[in-house]
Amino acid sequence: MERDTIVKEVVEALKMFSHDIRTQIDEMGSQLRAEIQDTANQLRAEIQETANQLRAEMQETANQLRAEMQDTANQLRAEMQDTANQLRAEMQQFRAEVNERFDRLEQKFAGLRVELTETQETVHFLASKTIQHEKKLHHLAKQLESIR
Repeated sequence: MERDTIVKEVVEALKMFSHDIRTQIDEMGSQLRAEIQDTANQLRAEIQETANQLRAEMQETANQLRAEMQDTANQLRAEMQDTANQLRAEMQQFRAEVNERFDRLEQKFAGLRVELTETQETVHFLASKTIQHEKKLHHLAKQLESIR
């Protein structure tokens, strides 16, 4: 009986030891699960933080690029306006030169018209004098014929 009692006590001790080990294993499992969950949560938080940082950097870069594009567009507009103003000024200068040349040509033509008019008047005067002289010569020729 002693043996049975010892075996029972050993079995009972093994049951208790087994129960303690199971309890410890369950506790360790729970701790591991908690640690895994904590690590997963930390990783999720880090991933979220990194994603937010990257979004912020992307937004900042996009804003910088927009600002640079706007500056470049404004510079190009200013350059185009300057070029247009220069072209307008050159065209105005060209117009002034062309107008000045036309004015000079008009003055020359006006002078030529005056000279032409004077020449025509002189030709008319000479033609009328020539006709008068021809009439006198014709008249004198008739008188000479009548005298002969």
